[in-house]
Amino acid sequence: MNAPLLVILILSLLLTEVLEVVFFLLVGKRSGKDLLVVLLVNLFTNPAVVLAYWWALTYTKWNLLVVIILLELFAVLFEGCYYKCYGHGFKRPFLFSVGANLFSFSIGLFLQML
Repeated sequence: MNAPLLVILILSLLLTEVLEVVFFLLVGKRSGKDLLVVLLVNLFTNPAVVLAYWWALTYTKWNLLVVIILLELFAVLFEGCYYKCYGHGFKRPFLFSVGANLFSFSIGLFLQML
């Protein structure tokens, strides 16, 4: 793995974790156990999504919008399943997952444009 990719993976994970904690708090969640679930599930999904996107960008000629949509859909479904199984304060785990991913993706996109 090359150094720039490693930096991208680390920065993306850190930014995602911070933003999803902010989202967690903004929607009124306060459970430490549920916060831990959010942090751990992003530890799995974020590097996988970022690495898959980088691979598609570098080695394929696939439509990147389609790639992004499919990867984000994967993340939402995976995270929603984990929130449903392991979270205790998620009444609508898939809706929370959509909101958290939309929040972090949108702010990340905005920050890239600066």
